[in-house]
Amino acid sequence: MKQEQIARPEIVRVEGVTKRFRVRKDNTLKERVVHLGRRGRAHRQDFVAIDDVSLSIEAGTTVGLLGANGSGKSTLLKLIGGIVAPTTGTVSTRGSMAALLELGAGFHPDLSGRENVYLNASILGLSRAEVDEQFESILEFSGIGDFIDTQVKFYSSGMFVRLAFAVAVHTDPDILLVDEVLAVGDEAFQRKCMDRIAQFRAEGRTIILVSHSAAQVSELCDRGIVLKDGDVVFDGDVDEAVSALRDVLEGRRIGEARVEETTHPIEVRSVEVVDASGRTPDAFRDGDELLVRVHVDVLRPIDEWEAGFSIDTPLGQMVLASNTERLSVDLGAIAGPRTVEFRVASAHFGSGEYYVNANATYVDGGTSHSLMQGAMFTVRSSATAIGTVGATVGVSAT
Repeated sequence: MKQEQIARPEIVRVEGVTKRFRVRKDNTLKERVVHLGRRGRAHRQDFVAIDDVSLSIEAGTTVGLLGANGSGKSTLLKLIGGIVAPTTGTVSTRGSMAALLELGAGFHPDLSGRENVYLNASILGLSRAEVDEQFESILEFSGIGDFIDTQVKFYSSGMFVRLAFAVAVHTDPDILLVDEVLAVGDEAFQRKCMDRIAQFRAEGRTIILVSHSAAQVSELCDRGIVLKDGDVVFDGDVDEAVSALRDVLEGRRIGEARVEETTHPIEVRSVEVVDASGRTPDAFRDGDELLVRVHVDVLRPIDEWEAGFSIDTPLGQMVLASNTERLSVDLGAIAGPRTVEFRVASAHFGSGEYYVNANATYVDGGTSHSLMQGAMFTVRSSATAIGTVGATVGVSAT
């Protein structure tokens, strides 16, 4: 007899929630005095950040909130965390909660890191004795070292995040809310944070994560919610959510086929990224040579065709692209499967994950076929800078 799966309890419920903010157009004191009274109404407008959203999150799930800037995902996270109250509707949660919503939130700039650990932990519900017990572990996780006794107003943004995250994950929360703050940490600390989130996930805790990194969401989450202009436009499988996010960013309706995806006489069947020896490594190093292989096939013989590729960040920002036309390469006629290999020498990408898109064009017919996100590769770099460009950065002071 098949054993029934035990339903997980609901831990977050959002019912018919709308959040409006009043935005003023008269920003100076003089303008506000002039516009006093009934005329002042014309210089105020309501902005709807969240529009009649309802959703339910079960205990033990990891949910990614996705969307373009201004879509409402951070506002929704603050509503769930109780930081802001809904204009209409209700938000209900169960259990203890820890939130990393804004850089330095809950920290006093004139207090030392040590004092802020106790202050922030008390806000999150820990007693002084509990903080005493956890302090060394918090300090070790943060990697702050001797700066723990320095006023936090002298901290870098990365140090802020290290300490804030270390405190949050040591409060033993049932629900962990994480906004985009992890983006300012270095690669090693980001990996440590993601490992701890993965540990929380394995322990059955509930995590709600706002991130612009589709790769990060795909790795950590089992459900994706995509927002656009305050509305939930997709809620479901995380891989499908990432695809829906791309539809939103590229201005299409969710699930709408790209124009290039209709039947064409020439098609990109697959893309692969390999190293100089033809192997697929776990990760490339900054400066490594890589080969982009575009596998193409045709429905009928074609006399003239071209192929190209582009490499994007998980958010779709292009970092490199080329094609046979730019490279002045004539591919000749094609009557069956062919492979075009692009050699990228000394690729100085920054640390992170990248997606490879490829396209093939039937020149005489004026049509093309594209394969988006046909391959993905990772770059690990020891460079002294962060971003999509790998570089060695030095400094001097006079």
